[in-house]
Amino acid sequence: MIDYAKKLGLVGIGLAMLTKEKSEKLIDDLVKKGEISRKEGDSMVKDLVKKSEAQRKELEKRIDAEVKKTLDNAGVATKKDIARLEKKIDNLENKIKS
Repeated sequence: MIDYAKKLGLVGIGLAMLTKEKSEKLIDDLVKKGEISRKEGDSMVKDLVKKSEAQRKELEKRIDAEVKKTLDNAGVATKKDIARLEKKIDNLENKIKS
């Protein structure tokens, strides 16, 4: 399940990068045709990258939430759970040695 979530995240990031590359090409074409200025084109690319980054972060949050939900439902121990149990074991071992 975790591998699936990672792959889904990579696909989302890949799509964002593909969109950036395609957008840059489209904007370069518009600049060459004289339909927009280089400054406008650069501004459009920056805006797109900013929006794309926000969408990527939102996608990561959703994936993290779904993975956490899936692991919770499956009863998988978290790092906190394991650390707490290790501490209990250490305490019990110390009591036995005393």
